[in-house]
Amino acid sequence: MKNNLVKKFIPIIDAYNALLKGIEPEAKSSKERAYGGIIRAGKGKLVESIGKELIKISWEDLGRDLSRLSFSSKIVKVPINRSYLARIKSREVRDYIRENIKDFYYPLKSDIHLFVDNEFKMVVECKSYTENAMLKRILVDFTLLKQVYPNLKFVLLQLESQLGGDYSSGKVVKYGSPSTHTLLSYFDIDLNIITLLEGERKVAQPIHKPQFFKQLKIRALLEAVNVFKELLE
Repeated sequence: MKNNLVKKFIPIIDAYNALLKGIEPEAKSSKERAYGGIIRAGKGKLVESIGKELIKISWEDLGRDLSRLSFSSKIVKVPINRSYLARIKSREVRDYIRENIKDFYYPLKSDIHLFVDNEFKMVVECKSYTENAMLKRILVDFTLLKQVYPNLKFVLLQLESQLGGDYSSGKVVKYGSPSTHTLLSYFDIDLNIITLLEGERKVAQPIHKPQFFKQLKIRALLEAVNVFKELLE
């Protein structure tokens, strides 16, 4: 079973290597888009595609039919919290909102919305790296989604970590960091953090430059599949 998984990981590693080793020349030669924009967009799309492939591999390894899975790009409409109306001082504003309540929602979309048998089951935020200021935004978005879909499962999939602690270590059991755990303690979100590359991210050592390139290892992909399998079961 493990050898079969390893074979499925090879295209993921090949795609990672091709993009990371080829995006620097492309970004430098582009006359239409800014260098940084190309780098960020390329890495972002890469992590999203890796996430979808890992989910499909995990699902198949559980012995289940891929036709039951689907990914949606549809925006979730998070409705206004009606208890908020009681806090609005202006009667005219309250009445206006009540009369147009169907128009009061927040449009929200994360990177991967996973459906099983057409039922929304999991949301995955994909990042080339995450630091704690970014994590606050992710936790707010996930909290809003949970208001509409209370049984959702939540994943942060990142290439590199800038959260501190041991999120970027190769250890199976990770103790995290004080800052990250403190943020998590204020949100009712069971967040699964998956980091694909070892070694804390360093701003001055971007991995798309040859001298700072990091290998995407089979072990990290196996650990990610184990997390997804547990959530999908």
